[in-house]
Amino acid sequence: MGETVGNAETDPCEDLLEGLRRGRPAAGQDPVKRSQIIDGARRVFIEKGFEAASMNDITREAGVSKGTIYVYFANKEELFEALIEEERGTIFKNMYDMLDHADDLRQTLIKFGKVLSMKITSARVIQAQRTVIGASDRIPDMGARFYERGPKRGHDRVVTFLNAAIERGLLEIEDVDLAAYQFTELCLAGLFRQCIFAYRTKAPPQDEIDHIVRSGVDLFLKAYGTERLAEGEKTLHSS
Repeated sequence: MGETVGNAETDPCEDLLEGLRRGRPAAGQDPVKRSQIIDGARRVFIEKGFEAASMNDITREAGVSKGTIYVYFANKEELFEALIEEERGTIFKNMYDMLDHADDLRQTLIKFGKVLSMKITSARVIQAQRTVIGASDRIPDMGARFYERGPKRGHDRVVTFLNAAIERGLLEIEDVDLAAYQFTELCLAGLFRQCIFAYRTKAPPQDEIDHIVRSGVDLFLKAYGTERLAEGEKTLHSS
């Protein structure tokens, strides 16, 4: 009887060490199992949406027990946020790094704008954003965290880039925060709303994105570009 009580109160640290000694991941630490659960959750959320999806649905789709799923995630909200973080990391990985090395301001803005527009209007991202919007009505904090960890971080990178261009004398902007929003909106002009409301059922073609982004960058630089930028571009084109 004494041994039974002792086993029931085993120190979690001992379990962790024992798992490591045997070469097994500790409870909740197996990346393969975690990925299996997230993949199952992804399919369920896409099919049913956040509200209608249940943990029972996810356990069946992922092929794990309910006990296993709760070792990794406390509830549906936590699982959904983990899924969104993984999706964001996969889709937007290294995208903002191109802003760290910008010798040609115009071409950097065009290149970044094309990638941004293509990713934001992709079916995968549109579906994820619809799901987040639907869930945010019931769980506002989750929507706020989604914005802070994703769009807000990206926005801050654009602000940093624009400030660097201002220091180089290439841009003259009074409200950099506003200008960063204006730039991303110009790169998505008309596209995002058409996609998010399913007016478009397919992602925009590359040639349309190219046209919208180039037009947007032209407008942005006409508003904020300096004479130094214009002189530099004139010299570049004449050489």
